Amino acid sequence: MNQLAQPLSYRSNHPPIDFEADCGPLFIRGALPAGLEGALVRNGPNPHHPDAAQHWFAGHGMVHRFEFSNGDVTYRNRWVRTQRWCAERAGAAADVRGLGAAAPQGLAFDDGVANTNVLMHGGRLLALEEAHPPVELDVATLGTRGQVDFGGVLRGAFTAHPKRDPRTGELLFFSYGGPDGLGAEMTAGSIDANGRVTRVCRFDAPYASMVHDFAFTSRHLLFPVTPLTASAERVKAGGPAYAWEPEFGTFVGLMRRDGSGEIDWWQGPVCFVFHVMNAWERDDCIHMDVMQFDAPPNFPWPDGRAIGDVGHARLCRWTFDLRRPERIATSEVIADATGEFPRVDERFAGAQYRHGWLAGHAEQGGGLFTRIVHIDHDHGSRKDVYALDDDDATSEPVFVPREAGSEEGDGWILAVVFRGAQMRSDLLVFDARHVSAGPLATVEIPHRVPNGFHGNWIAARDLALARG
Repeated sequence: MNQLAQPLSYRSNHPPIDFEADCGPLFIRGALPAGLEGALVRNGPNPHHPDAAQHWFAGHGMVHRFEFSNGDVTYRNRWVRTQRWCAERAGAAADVRGLGAAAPQGLAFDDGVANTNVLMHGGRLLALEEAHPPVELDVATLGTRGQVDFGGVLRGAFTAHPKRDPRTGELLFFSYGGPDGLGAEMTAGSIDANGRVTRVCRFDAPYASMVHDFAFTSRHLLFPVTPLTASAERVKAGGPAYAWEPEFGTFVGLMRRDGSGEIDWWQGPVCFVFHVMNAWERDDCIHMDVMQFDAPPNFPWPDGRAIGDVGHARLCRWTFDLRRPERIATSEVIADATGEFPRVDERFAGAQYRHGWLAGHAEQGGGLFTRIVHIDHDHGSRKDVYALDDDDATSEPVFVPREAGSEEGDGWILAVVFRGAQMRSDLLVFDARHVSAGPLATVEIPHRVPNGFHGNWIAARDLALARG
């Protein structure tokens, strides 16, 4: 089954909600762990006008915040009030069904839909998507402050998946698509811990494609270019902006982080990748763990025909042996689990790691995203799984460390779960290394939180500093 053509129980959480709310303290079953203080922020598309033909990736961003304080949890949600949001709210017409859809006419500037991720860096809360620069939100109210170009340094696209290097504190970023959004030009750069852009470089990929995520190690950035090709000419002819052309092959750019901008292109397996779990270097080899599809879900062939059943993504390890001259990466399946939205203990991002988590699918044809899966790489990528009912579905699981200096994986997993039978959502809190034991606490939300994409934890001290 196409991973993005979910059964009815999962699709029923796709429609947007038509309100903004402040709720809480919310009812809690079980006991919240002592020390869990801060906020989980999540982002996802929430269009004004539901449309069955609309691509899941389209729609205005809505940010959801769950704040943990003194044993209570409160909830707030707000649309990201981009220029597009404001124009459509005022009645302007726009076709938002497809990716790369045109903005309403008459905008002072186009800041996109800001619907894919949300994180804090340099004291700023940023809503992200991959076709436009970040949009800043007020940390206290979630009100929209406006587009951020870091003093005019950033132009055009910015990734929805920047990576914070825990050793340097810098936020690493990239973009793809070039000036027209559908070209082969890419950029890469870094923003220091104070929010100042310290480096931007530009380079060309082997061809134009959708590059949703990337990875980093202590010495390299890695850019997987898979053959979901982009074409402005195809769009002009009435075809899809993005289409599956496996004959283009897969390439991975390895860029040195020493400031030289030197990039080396390797061949990879012909496949599609949305998300990376982690990457690291050891013994002259670079390893990158990715969720690997045979073909991209919910995208067509160049002539517009549906690809059909593409199967599910599997956790695979790509290895780049720097001692070998042929520049061909190997791929192996490393976990007996399918799913998406992989996460790690971010304190070990870019380094050899042990623990990972993902939103998993049931085995033998059961529900999609009905499993919260913990992978322990030190024990043969052993699975530790918590199973939801097939009418339920989980969001991306987010790791929160117990303390700043606690060992890897010592902390909690937070996941927003849709309850299909009740048509509402819960926030579940797990012991991160023992998810199969079930939630330590269940925070009941009085309404649905629609299916979204990505989010992050903000520690209480960082919230306090940002709020002044």
